[in-house]
Amino acid sequence: MEVHIQPGCIGCGLCASTCPAIFEIGPEGTAQVRSAVTAADRDAVMQAAEACPVSVISVSE
Repeated sequence: MEVHIQPGCIGCGLCASTCPAIFEIGPEGTAQVRSAVTAADRDAVMQAAEACPVSVISVSE
């Protein structure tokens, strides 16, 4: 599974609070992917992507 943050992130932090093992708020104040997705994080990554208020998290298998 690959995860990318597309341009347009508003830095709300919802992804980082939902799945802190994968997402973090970077120095620019927007979300970034901090590590590769593991099987244990898969459900939380999908939750974060679905909950993103600006729909900028893309997930591919």
